[in-house]
Amino acid sequence: MKENLNSAPFELRGRWQYRFRSLIIFCWSLVFITTRRLLKGARFPNWNWTLESSTYFTKQQTKIAFDMLDIEDGREYEDSFMFASPALAKVKIEPVTAPVKGHWVQPKAAMRPVTVLYLHGGGYAYYSRAHHNLIALVTLSVGSRTFALDYRLTPEHAFPAQLEDAMAAYRWLIQSGVEPGNLVVMGDSAGGNLSLALLLALKEAQEPLPAMAVCISPWTDATNSGQSMTGNESHDWVEKRMPVRWAGWYCKDTLASHPLVSPVNADLIGLPPVYIQAGSAEILRDMIISFAENSKKQGAQVRLEVWENMTHDFQAYGDLIPESQEALRRIGEIVREYVS
Repeated sequence: MKENLNSAPFELRGRWQYRFRSLIIFCWSLVFITTRRLLKGARFPNWNWTLESSTYFTKQQTKIAFDMLDIEDGREYEDSFMFASPALAKVKIEPVTAPVKGHWVQPKAAMRPVTVLYLHGGGYAYYSRAHHNLIALVTLSVGSRTFALDYRLTPEHAFPAQLEDAMAAYRWLIQSGVEPGNLVVMGDSAGGNLSLALLLALKEAQEPLPAMAVCISPWTDATNSGQSMTGNESHDWVEKRMPVRWAGWYCKDTLASHPLVSPVNADLIGLPPVYIQAGSAEILRDMIISFAENSKKQGAQVRLEVWENMTHDFQAYGDLIPESQEALRRIGEIVREYVS
């Protein structure tokens, strides 16, 4: 992770073939979306040009990386292009290699007495540089000291490797002096899945629970249920075939319906408060709503807010769209509500 980026609007990295292809896709995305908006208007009334062109570009990049035969090639391609992020210039980043692997991320300005354990998304198979931006954004919104865990990935390591890494990171934070009442577990997509699994595993082990969890577009059902999985494919930058493959890698010798893999099936009583954000245009929408409805029936402390016409992980747009600004503000507000 880098503390800041240069003044260019984007950064290219890796082998020249990948950088060149990414640049071509970027330029084509700008031309295609500009032309389509001129002819047909915006896809949704609240989609500005930046959101629509960025979503289209991200979708093309994700598809190319996903379709590569070698997962390492796909990871390298995903990292070949990254938009410049003002948020990264506002945080300090320090690597940690032992006893757990990850990075400390904290604002250069004043911090609040809150520690966040952040679990990144990426289908359990990727940890792209783009996540650095999202981690910086939520860190700034909360004003926290954030530990971003670099957990083991699939297909090299299947469940429960990721949960074991998350448990180890959580215990390390507690043993290092972080009070559970000042600790927030947070994650997006697969990281949201892992955040919920971590809470369930801590409850089962009768270990101290964190103050709360924040889940951004969490993958709550590894069986990939819900009409939105196909109904929102044309809007979102993630396609159903992607979590289907990732679930196969992740579950491997575990039933996809297992509560620690699919929290939608879990007993949520006794967990700390969980705050969830989702977009109505993302493919995971229905499973997220199902999770919230199941939690309500159980009487669990789960709060869901759905942003109209927003896609998966839309919070990563930061100041570029008002919905992302508001969602990040709400994360900071909710954390302050539950963490004194």
